Amino acid sequence: MTTFFNRYKTSLFLLLGLVIGGIVGLLFKEQASVLKPLGDLFLNLMYMILVPLVFFSISSAIAEMSEMKRLGKIMMTTLIVFLTTAFIAGIIGYIGVRLFNPIHGVNVDTIKGLMGTVKDTSVKSSGLETLVNTFTVNDFYHLLSKDNMLQLIIFSILMGTAASATGKEVSAFTKFLSAGNVVVMRMVKYVMYYAPIGLGCFFANIIGNLGPQIAAGYLRSFVLYLGITAFYFFVMMSLYAFIAGGKAGFTIFWKNVSAPAVTAIATSSSAASIPVNLEYSKKMGVTEDIANTIIPLGANTHKDGSVIGGVLKTTFLFAVFGKDITSVNNMIMIICVSFLVGVVMGAIPGGGMVAETLICSIFGFPMAALPLILIITTIIDIPATLLNSTGNTATAMLVTRFVEGKDWLKDFMAKSN
Repeated sequence: MTTFFNRYKTSLFLLLGLVIGGIVGLLFKEQASVLKPLGDLFLNLMYMILVPLVFFSISSAIAEMSEMKRLGKIMMTTLIVFLTTAFIAGIIGYIGVRLFNPIHGVNVDTIKGLMGTVKDTSVKSSGLETLVNTFTVNDFYHLLSKDNMLQLIIFSILMGTAASATGKEVSAFTKFLSAGNVVVMRMVKYVMYYAPIGLGCFFANIIGNLGPQIAAGYLRSFVLYLGITAFYFFVMMSLYAFIAGGKAGFTIFWKNVSAPAVTAIATSSSAASIPVNLEYSKKMGVTEDIANTIIPLGANTHKDGSVIGGVLKTTFLFAVFGKDITSVNNMIMIICVSFLVGVVMGAIPGGGMVAETLICSIFGFPMAALPLILIITTIIDIPATLLNSTGNTATAMLVTRFVEGKDWLKDFMAKSN
């Protein structure tokens, strides 16, 4: 029991804060607005550290990636498989949201009044000008604003890439970036001590003004995510295993996946699941060099559950603010941004907060709406980790199939016997 509590205490305290806040909101209704400043305090603390968090986490992660250049054929195949499965996850998540709108019936006009207005992100200039303005700013100081997260991410990527390419000559600078990331993450840890109170007060204000309908929206979001998780876990991973090794691949995958799945659920951590994923992916026939490459790399950069979560969070805000998710342009943008959230941001320590800020920034949602999707992140954490972690074993089988050839599993089973 003590081990369980230590492992889940952060999530448990966050959920407890949300439950208490929801009860306070239901009991005191509009009077719960008196707690709004305490919720705003949490938001402001997070806003204060967003810029250094993004800069140090991304630039330091990329600056230390020089060893990735030697991965050759395995890395290229891995990249293709990761990208393909992530986009499939995004499409499945989008279809799920279209079929089952989790925020149906919620008074979106009231939420708009509480959260602020959505920026106009429609095209008012040429496509090229829009592209330039989307990815760059015209002066450095603009990068210090939380409203320019995507531009800051681009700058941080360039900084990390330059440091990595320069090599040993700038080792001191690379260490500075790494140290800065450690310090900022410690700051995030300090702020998160207040998160149960801050999010609880924020939620009390929301529930007090909107009533139980928004709480029902979160419940439906959780149920929807569980349904998509079940489909992706049982259907899509079976399909990946079958493509990799036919009936034998299907059988050997399900014979060995239970331990990685239980570990992912029990730890709620892709990183903590790496050792057992390494062990059981090799039992699935994955060669040692491919397993040792894909499993650690996938724990950081291949997160199909986070991609689906990105779709859910983005469409949740679309519904809240009355934006159309059915247009072709918005559909493509939702899937692409969710792909970015789940794959690229997954490689960054503390990337969850960065990803949610990026969603608001790209689509023009007010930053005051950030807690709305932070709550979703909390409630889907365990099923998302299940897909993030076990998905790496299935993709490891796919990569082995394409690298080793169609008879890879027969060769493995022959050696085993």
